[in-house]
Amino acid sequence: MSTLQFNGIAYLDGTASDPNLLGWMQGNPPPPDKIIRFADDNILAFPRSRWALSHMRELIPTVNVWRGAGGSRDLGAPSAADETAIDGLAFDDLSGARRGWGDLLVDTYTDGIAVMHRGRLVYERYRGALRPELPHACFSVTKSYVATLAAMLIHDGVLDQAGTVLHYLPEMAGTAYADATLRQLLDMQIGVAYSEDYADPDAQFWDYARAGGFRPRPPDYQGPGSFHSFLVTLRKEGEHGDAFAYKTVNTEVLCWVMQRASGTPLAELLSRRLWSQLECTEDGYFGVDPAGVAMGGAGFAATLRDMARFGELMRCEGATRGRQVIPASVVADIRRGGDPAKFAKADYPLLRGYSYRDMWWVTHNEHGAFEARGIHGQRLYVAPGAEMVVARFASHPVAANAANDPITMPALLALGRMLRGR
Repeated sequence: MSTLQFNGIAYLDGTASDPNLLGWMQGNPPPPDKIIRFADDNILAFPRSRWALSHMRELIPTVNVWRGAGGSRDLGAPSAADETAIDGLAFDDLSGARRGWGDLLVDTYTDGIAVMHRGRLVYERYRGALRPELPHACFSVTKSYVATLAAMLIHDGVLDQAGTVLHYLPEMAGTAYADATLRQLLDMQIGVAYSEDYADPDAQFWDYARAGGFRPRPPDYQGPGSFHSFLVTLRKEGEHGDAFAYKTVNTEVLCWVMQRASGTPLAELLSRRLWSQLECTEDGYFGVDPAGVAMGGAGFAATLRDMARFGELMRCEGATRGRQVIPASVVADIRRGGDPAKFAKADYPLLRGYSYRDMWWVTHNEHGAFEARGIHGQRLYVAPGAEMVVARFASHPVAANAANDPITMPALLALGRMLRGR
């Protein structure tokens, strides 16, 4: 079987790791060695993850995000000419190697990818376990949905971006967040003692996941039993507002504030303000903790086309079919980006020149692109300058996007140039 090397470890490549080929969860019942169970603590372990990320609802408790009672918007079907042109695209990756579009699909372990240009679907592919009707784990793309909602609530006067977390959540007295503002939360400028290193089994990220029930707890577990009970244990480290520091717990605090201020659970809020307004094809869903609280930092799942619909709404400055769903000023503020100097302090070598605003990664590139990013290769790339949106789901064996960015970033730039020239 063919393999790829990442960080000195050999993994089955994007073709050899196909979950259908490997037989995960096939049969009635599946053979014991082909069953994927949450209790085995391996649903994110490659190559099982190539099946699991398209079937999270079968593995964890969830809450539905209703698409609403209306019909779905027809995105059209890609023409053979459009798909042939994109399949023939060539580009140089960041190492200088010449690649084709097909290399992007295989070597980034793409499960599904959709490209929209000027509001029309021009390319769509599904691989592995994903099908058009199946929601796929969005991971931290979830943050961009959530923070866009928060920005809408700020616009409406329900939230005050200058207000402190303590104003909304008295429970956070004595924690890292007591004196943090909502703006600092939204832009990930929080000084908190917490590690987001996914490769470190002792990182607090995994304590957060266990507290929320997203990783099995050992028999002698004595830790927090929910997201909220975990958040109140976090203590300050450094100063707020000094530098960008990406930490999922910041989003969970923001979600708690949003739900407290609006009086509405996150799943219902997303359905009411966005999902039911997008003319989606399918419902989405959130994973929930033992207290029924949605995982707002990384727990949303949606279909590929519906994620593309959200991206198209953002490209069109929050408007669709003559309706202003998201205030145009909210989208404009995201597109402008945040403080590049504060972002630079985080030292992402592949993201030089980026900034971060309302939990969107702002490229400041030639296409004016801004993007939502999630571990294992999830991507929603909105490029107004190229009139393009790209939605991708993936199940890359390495969680950190630095493993796929050297291929993904130049591929999206090249695609934008090609479509912009039409």
